[in-house]
Parts: sequence; C-alpha cells; structure tokens
Amino acid sequence: MAQLLVVHHSPTAGMRRLTEAVLAGTRDDAIEGVDVLERQALETTAADVLASDGYVLGTPANFGYMSGALKHFFDSTFLQVGGSLSAGGAADESAGVTAKRPFGLYVHGRYDTTGAVRAVLSITGALQWAQGYDVLDVMGDLDEKSLASAYELGATIAALVAEG
Repeated sequence: MAQLLVVHHSPTAGMRRLTEAVLAGTRDDAIEGVDVLERQALETTAADVLASDGYVLGTPANFGYMSGALKHFFDSTFLQVGGSLSAGGAADESAGVTAKRPFGLYVHGRYDTTGAVRAVLSITGALQWAQGYDVLDVMGDLDEKSLASAYELGATIAALVAEG
C-alpha cells in the first residue's frame, strides 16, 4: 500500500486547524490504497521520508521564513533522501532517490509568508519533488474557505499517491 507522509510544525491554534483539515482530506472516504503517516517536523526521520510515496508539508511563517522545526527536518534528512550538495555533483548514491514524488505545502502567517514559501519550494526543488497542488498560503485569521482548501490539498496529494 502507498504511504503519504504529512510533516508539520503546528504550534498555534491556526496551524493545528489547518493540519487537522489537511489530515481529514488525506483520509477522504473516496481515496483508497493510502496509509497516512503524520509526523511532527522535529520527530520526522529520513526513514519516514524514504518509506513514503508523497508528502504534505506544513509550517507557520516565522519572521518571514519557515519554522525552525521544518528547517531542522530538511537539514537532518536532505542528503539521505536524495538531495545533493551541488546541481552537478551528488553527495552520495542517495541523490535523486525521492525525485518526482508528489508534495503539497501549506503555510500560515500573520504578516508575510513569501520567504517561507520560497525557502520550502527551493528545497523541494533541489530534491526534485513534484508539486502536486498549489501552495496553500493563508494570511491572518482562518475562514471556511481556507479550511476547505486545506482539505482539498490533503485529498489531492493522497489521491496522487494512491494513483502511484
């Protein structure tokens, strides 16, 4: 069975609500053949990433950047899950091992999310992951539209993973 990894840092009520909506979408009754593995960013390992067929990433925008927890996730797994140190030279035999796997991203902020989105997309680009849904970029208070979009993000990535 395919596996979808949801990696998030949800320290605020808004991020927890978005994460709950994403997770509900990944478990939509219409989607079959996908196990969902939810992990806090600080608890996620390279083994979790390697064992998964797709990813949903969630972060608050802190001071114009992704959370330190999500940054730690990338820092501690990047080379093991297919990243390389340069565009032309692989760090080891793991380079590209997770390439082409679908991912989605949701970000919540109060002032500016631009840097957070740019940083995550830069790293996922270096991993050669395939963006499977538009970035859900939520500013300020959550509304029903934001939560519905979070549900749709989770469901879409789960469906892509199920299709293989």
